[in-house]
Amino acid sequence: MAQQNIVIIINAAPHGSERCTSDLRVAGALAARADVARLHILLMSDATVAALPHQKDNAGNLIQTLVEELASADNASVHMCRNCALARGLIDLPLIEGVTVATLSELGDWVAAADKVITF
Repeated sequence: MAQQNIVIIINAAPHGSERCTSDLRVAGALAARADVARLHILLMSDATVAALPHQKDNAGNLIQTLVEELASADNASVHMCRNCALARGLIDLPLIEGVTVATLSELGDWVAAADKVITF
């Protein structure tokens, strides 16, 4: 199996539907694969809220657990879009452990190096 470098961009808010939760679950399934060498997950737009502790989706699922599992995986990293966080007043709030703030320039580097880019 060839090793893959994958970027996942999540835009869906963690509230209002289970889309964000489902997207994070897909990311978790990819992180568990032996053929995924590197997985960058970027929370953009309204998904940036998922980087904050204690968030739940409409079904009561704790999003923090999914984000923590991804952030602690050896082959994965979770990032919050800096511009999106600034626009929403989130930049100075505490984040879930392991989540970092990333720039669009960094996203460009990840996309250029990726074998696959998935957007939700």
